[in-house]
Amino acid sequence: MDEHADVTIEIEAVSMEEGAGAQVRRLFPTAHRRHLDPFVLLDEFTVVPPAAFPEHPHGGFEAVTYMLEGAFRHRDDLGNDETVSSGGAQRFTAGRRIVHAELPGGEGTSHGLQLWVNLPRDLKQLEPDYQAVPAEDIPESEIDGVIVRTVVGDGSPVQLHTRVRYTDVELRPQSDTATLQYEGQIPLEWNGLIYVLEGRIELPGKALARGRAILFEGGGRLQITAQDTARFVVIAGVPHGEPIHQRGSFVL
Repeated sequence: MDEHADVTIEIEAVSMEEGAGAQVRRLFPTAHRRHLDPFVLLDEFTVVPPAAFPEHPHGGFEAVTYMLEGAFRHRDDLGNDETVSSGGAQRFTAGRRIVHAELPGGEGTSHGLQLWVNLPRDLKQLEPDYQAVPAEDIPESEIDGVIVRTVVGDGSPVQLHTRVRYTDVELRPQSDTATLQYEGQIPLEWNGLIYVLEGRIELPGKALARGRAILFEGGGRLQITAQDTARFVVIAGVPHGEPIHQRGSFVL
């Protein structure tokens, strides 16, 4: 980030078990960091059958599940039963309450990210809703080895009640000596993060490796480079300016 970033914090995801044998790397909430308005939780999950997230309730937030590998099945009490494969996304709005299960969509590993976005107080009692978006509907661009997929934001069909930009960026050098660069601009009043999925990236005055992240309060210009293949997500959104009270799977 440039000089406009108000607060920049580096943290590392914490490994833990969730559901029934599922493995996650949790960026927050942990003992080191609770939340980042409007974001409640970010998990990088790995689920190998028979592990799963059995039926459980949620309320008070929206969640985006973005698949990196394999497939994931969502089944809920609204009657939805959908499976999304690598590169696709699922969004549910828990609102007043939804009950769902999340299961591997096949025999192999299901690997992805799940992001929880707080609903502002006046939307906590929304009727629950669900959306599945296949990989071919996620906008993608590639220029000179820089691949950008827009999970949420301009051109993406994924719909949230909070203004959010969520991009998956891959840097693939075309030669042994190539240095690739990704640039972007985050609105100054937004909060966000950069989380590394693969390789090592460099920002001005800082380097980040796999499983590490930068959190920022207040946006600015992004300038990210890599000497070797790297992959990371950039997620930013408008803060609600309201306390986030999480009680297990509910955000009050």
